[in-house]
Formats: sequence, structure tokens, C-alpha cells
Amino acid sequence: MTIRLGTRGSKLALVQSGLVAERLRSAGHDVELVPIVTEGDVRPIDMSPGEGVFVAAIARALVSEEIDLAVHSAKDVPLEEDPGLTIAAYPVRADPRDVLITRRGGASLESLPPGAIVGTDSPRRAGFLLAARPDLRVIPLHGNVETRLRRMDEGAADAIVLAAAGIDRLGRQARIDERFEPDVVAPAPGQGALAVQVRRADLTLVELVSAIDDDDVRLAVEAEREVLKATGGTCRAPVGAHATVSGDELLLLAGGVNSDGSGKLVERLRGRRGEAMELATGLGRRLLAEVALR
Repeated sequence: MTIRLGTRGSKLALVQSGLVAERLRSAGHDVELVPIVTEGDVRPIDMSPGEGVFVAAIARALVSEEIDLAVHSAKDVPLEEDPGLTIAAYPVRADPRDVLITRRGGASLESLPPGAIVGTDSPRRAGFLLAARPDLRVIPLHGNVETRLRRMDEGAADAIVLAAAGIDRLGRQARIDERFEPDVVAPAPGQGALAVQVRRADLTLVELVSAIDDDDVRLAVEAEREVLKATGGTCRAPVGAHATVSGDELLLLAGGVNSDGSGKLVERLRGRRGEAMELATGLGRRLLAEVALR
């Protein structure tokens, strides 16, 4: 049987889906990539993405059995998943941090000139950037990684902020000026991780895909998403979280900020892996209570 793997058609999405396909092929399975155009791919270039725009079309193809499994960036998967679908594996995670890329290179957030124009399509990134540098001019800049790099190079902005994982997976590390530590720009929950989605009722495929799941990555991503869920936010909320798991120990950072840079709060907790969800819920509720999260 050939497994039909649904993916967005962007260069980065194909690279990420290829990583999952190779894991499955190494386990002896035949895998075919099936590119699918999502709402996020065809939106006007300057329209803000909404919740789940990079996931919905692929999830629909999965429900209608046009494909057998889907690969998403975990940070794009809505908190409210279709009840007929499940994430059977979080097989791999790259650097979860955000990075600064400038047109001229060799800069840092601290060294950007006063009033520098920074492009991002994320209220979370905008808020944390402005908390650190209120003088910056943060503007909306949309599109896939290559599009945003090109628009910056053409003069639309002095700098842009993107996910490290995408830049690394595209082999564009040389463009990175600075990797932000999570207490400066708290990463999106699940950032850097890949999520493999299948039909919940397809028990054979669930078992097959579960074989490439990484327990530590799963726990980290689920804890981060629980922080966001506890705030009542969506993947567009100005909330970040970063969890690391080592043996029985969990380290969890969560941060919230208003998109204008006010009210920043970053908290860290250490606990046992069995306490992950309880700690995440508590941190999320604290962010909700102490930060307006506009």
C-alpha cells in the first residue's frame, strides 16, 4: 500500500513533509507526497492569516480520504482539532526559537538603529519585540519564508523575524543575525515541531505512524499548547511557551505580552513530567490574570 501524505506546496512544507516521509520509508513503507493548496497559500499577500488557515484544507482532504496522513507545523494546528482526526506523531523538533534577519546583516535586536522597520505577521513577535525595543516600527509582513526574505531585501523592511526551524530546514542559516532566547521572544507553542495527523478511526495507520512519535517532543508540545489553551487564546494570541523534557524533569517557560509591547510577563517552572499539564494550566491562567493579551 502507498501512503498518501498531504502537504502544503511551499518549499518549506515540502522539506518538512519529506523529513516525515523519509522516517516512514526507513521503516519500510511506500510514501507519496500529495501537495494541497490551503487558504493561507492563496490569501492576498497583505492579509493577516487566521486560525488554522494552513491546516484546514489538508485536514478536510484527510477526512474525505483523499489522503492518508498530513504533516503540519505543530504551531499551526488549531487547539480545537476535528474529533475524527488525531495527531499520531510528533516525530521531530528543530530549534523552537525565533530569529532576527536584517537586510544588511551583522545586526542584533540591540544594535538596530532607532525607528528601524521590522516586519512580522505575528502579534506575539510584535509584542515581544516592542517590549524590548519600544522605538521600533513593527509592520505587517506576510507570505512564506522566501517571500518575506525577498520583500525585506527589496526594501519593505530593515529586518524581519521568523522561526529558526524554517530557516534552518531551508539551509538559509547564513542569513540569521540573532537567535532570540525564549525570555526575550517567547516561541509560539509547538514551534519547530512537526505534527503528523491521521484519521482517528484508521487504527492501522495510527499504529504505523505512532512508531515514529517522540515521547519527549510530544510532552513538550502538548504542555506548550496547554499554556495557550488555558489563556483562552488561539495560535494568533500574543502568548509564547517553551518546554524541555529530560528524563523525568520538565522545564517550562511561558510568556505573555500585549501586541503593543506592554504588560510583558515571562515565568519559568521546573517539575516532573507527570505534572506537565497541571503546571502548564497554572502558567496559562497566570498569564491570563496578569496580562491583558490584547
